[in-house]
Amino acid sequence: MSLDAIQKLREETGAGVMDAKKALDEAGGDAAKAMEILRAKGVEKAAKRADREAGAGFVYGYVHNERIGVLVDLRAETDFVVRSEPFRELAKELGLQIAAIGGETVEEVLAQPYVKDPSRTMQDLVQDVIRRVGENVKLNAFSRLEL
Repeated sequence: MSLDAIQKLREETGAGVMDAKKALDEAGGDAAKAMEILRAKGVEKAAKRADREAGAGFVYGYVHNERIGVLVDLRAETDFVVRSEPFRELAKELGLQIAAIGGETVEEVLAQPYVKDPSRTMQDLVQDVIRRVGENVKLNAFSRLEL
């Protein structure tokens, strides 16, 4: 495996060097297969963290064209993760998703296809962040107001 391939996979997935190398080895150098392997491992890691208390939080607000407003209550285990870029970017994407599509419950929002990539769900985005930050992350609540 070339260092460039490992670095590129790391940048795209947030995986560690050794995880990226192992996934590329397992996929025979195929970057797309390696990404799927890392996603599957991320799901396993996320499941192990699911019962951890997510007590630290962040409220993100988004207003679209002064007609739709969204508040997102996103939680993690520590303030350190709450201040991280992947966590804050997830809050933004959740706000955009809820503004665009809405939803009645947290479960409904997480099951929706991601507006920017319909091949993925919002739950996939949450699990990607869990894998990247190494903590439980959950959408605790949201509110959407439309005029």
